[in-house]
Amino acid sequence: MAEQRIGVAAMGGDSRAVVARIQELESLGIAAAWLTSGGAGPDALTTFAAAAATTENILLGTSIIPTYPRHPIVAVQQTQVVAQLAPGRFRLGLGPSHKVSIEPMFGIDHVAPLTNLREYIQVVRSLLGEGRVDFDGSQYHGHAALPGAAAPEVPIMASALRRRSFRLCGEVADGAISWVCPGQYLRDVALPAMREGAERAGREVPPLVAHAPVCVHDNPAEVKEAARQQLANYPRSPFYQEMFAASGHPEARDGVWSDGMLEDVVFMGSEEDVAGRLRELFDWGATEILAHPVTAGGDPQASLNRSLNLIAAVGQGL
Repeated sequence: MAEQRIGVAAMGGDSRAVVARIQELESLGIAAAWLTSGGAGPDALTTFAAAAATTENILLGTSIIPTYPRHPIVAVQQTQVVAQLAPGRFRLGLGPSHKVSIEPMFGIDHVAPLTNLREYIQVVRSLLGEGRVDFDGSQYHGHAALPGAAAPEVPIMASALRRRSFRLCGEVADGAISWVCPGQYLRDVALPAMREGAERAGREVPPLVAHAPVCVHDNPAEVKEAARQQLANYPRSPFYQEMFAASGHPEARDGVWSDGMLEDVVFMGSEEDVAGRLRELFDWGATEILAHPVTAGGDPQASLNRSLNLIAAVGQGL
């Protein structure tokens, strides 16, 4: 059984700030740092290369690298750098992102996203794991060999939101990374789909990394106000709306966070309250939690510190 751990989403600020934050997370004893690449912001793999050279123990993971703008061989080129600087510490998380993000920004047709992800993983796994690839698919072609040793120790994980993507992760990925999914949805929809995919492929069910917004704070109204601002994009996306509807929140189709959605998704309250929610998510089948700090109240830094200290304490007690 995979080791249970809690990592933290380390995004925010320029590259110096993010690298410093990863160093701080390591000093707190937090097990993993995660970064997202999106838009025209700093690249996660490049940032992790800098962090890899200045840390010793913390795991590093992308959650996620969008597939469409970056050929899988290019992703392998960059992955080798991080993996060589931080042996055994890097997890490569991949995902197709969303049509509303990819097409307007890059002018790339966002078609058959699960086929895209399946082929991408196949190219990356062959090249990283075996040192060479010869592949011709419907969306990708790859013919290359590594100049040095392969890097089979790099887990290749993938994003998942709806049942079919969780099933694909169970079939071909080394882990599924969810995003703002209620715990009940992960228990009742995601994990059964992952088991189905794993059975189809004749393999063990890979780990589930469950994204969970966290805010240790004593005023629920302030937490909800902060979460509505800091997590505003999710209920605006049709894919997330349908996930929330499938989890019992059809009001998500209105494009805003309802109180019920926030109460299901955001782990808020006292240290005892949030610790209980984190442990419950493990009890429901998550292997790892990707904690996303939400800052509330008049002192954002104090709010962040309170949540990080709780995350570190729960993680060290696993």
